[in-house]
Amino acid sequence: MRILVIGSGGREHALAWALAGSPLCDKLYAAPGNPGIAQEAECVALAASDVPGIVAFAARERVDFVVVGPEAPLVAGLVDRLEAAGIAAFGPGAAAARLEASKGFAKDLCAAVDIPTAAYRRFTNASAAKAYVREHGAPIVVKADGLAAGKGVTVATEVAEAEAAIDQALIDRQFGAAGAEIVVEEFLAGPEASLLALVDGFNVLPLVSAQDHKRVGDGDTGPNTGGMGAVSPAPALTSAIDAAAVAAIIKPAVAAMAARGTPFKGVLYAGLILTEAGPKLIEFNVRFGDPETQALLPRLKSDLLPALIAARDGDLKDFDLRWDGRPSVTVVLAAKGYPGEPKRDGEIRGLDRATADPAVHIFHAGTRRDGARLVADGGRVLNVTALGATMAEARRRAYDAIAKIEWSDGFYRRDIGGF
Repeated sequence: MRILVIGSGGREHALAWALAGSPLCDKLYAAPGNPGIAQEAECVALAASDVPGIVAFAARERVDFVVVGPEAPLVAGLVDRLEAAGIAAFGPGAAAARLEASKGFAKDLCAAVDIPTAAYRRFTNASAAKAYVREHGAPIVVKADGLAAGKGVTVATEVAEAEAAIDQALIDRQFGAAGAEIVVEEFLAGPEASLLALVDGFNVLPLVSAQDHKRVGDGDTGPNTGGMGAVSPAPALTSAIDAAAVAAIIKPAVAAMAARGTPFKGVLYAGLILTEAGPKLIEFNVRFGDPETQALLPRLKSDLLPALIAARDGDLKDFDLRWDGRPSVTVVLAAKGYPGEPKRDGEIRGLDRATADPAVHIFHAGTRRDGARLVADGGRVLNVTALGATMAEARRRAYDAIAKIEWSDGFYRRDIGGF
């Protein structure tokens, strides 16, 4: 098969790495890819947002299957356009992608079918939103309704902080159209976990669990980011809790989308809070998580490609996957300044030394080539993943690998996997 991966981040590098290992894959393309992905695939100069260009390229190159990584092209209808052109694609159509494109839509769906989640209200008026915050007090959560690259959420510990977040979205338009409406919801206490499942429109195939670390600083301090690290499995997500979350959250959402005439196909990601009352939904994503994917896929012993094809074809009912029993730890190396304006163009060296350990994988997230030099070109730049017999061993291997990387403009959390 001729496969095309859409995207340029660490998630897409992990997907390309896994797909390149499939005996079914004869040719692998990536649009636009990155220097790490270029080791696995032929990169083509097409932005992930260039829907017409991607469709034309896939038709011209006789691509058999397209795997869409980021959320924005899904929301823009890339899968719809590909399928209309007769090109098979993995991911939801635009109507089903609303589960991530609009937090308000997702919360309303939860309310309609009794999916456990935080109490909430939707607002377009700043004064009304602030009145609601003052009535309920802090801690409280303010979210931009639309796609904000993982930066549209404020977990406010004080009323004034929540009011400032409301102003940023509704008055200052910091998130543009994504923040024209906000969701204000109750704060839920408990460990977080990420539950991902392949979905074929009706059937659900859960993947092993993972846990993301969102805040920029050690000890879960500082602002939220797109993710500073991940571990798999999620330490707090037991098999019983996992099964309860699939039954109470994933399956009802899939059934509700099918009942609406917009069946969900692809990977459905449920961000969970494990409360004393049981698992509750924080939010849905409609694609593989980043950096959770970088922690998950090195644990996958089965061929990823047939699983993705089965999800697209509606054939997951009797499908199964085999997983490595060893845990994994992924540490994100970010550029100084992130999650604000990152410092770019610093040279990165030592990746060959860092991957001398066969249990270590490095996925590129924000790099580019400057002649022979590899340089930073984004906020989150590298993802270092390691497997180990225990979480502690995986963590040690990941940080030992990082110590061999030379990059003066980078930083990373030192407590990923340190439970």
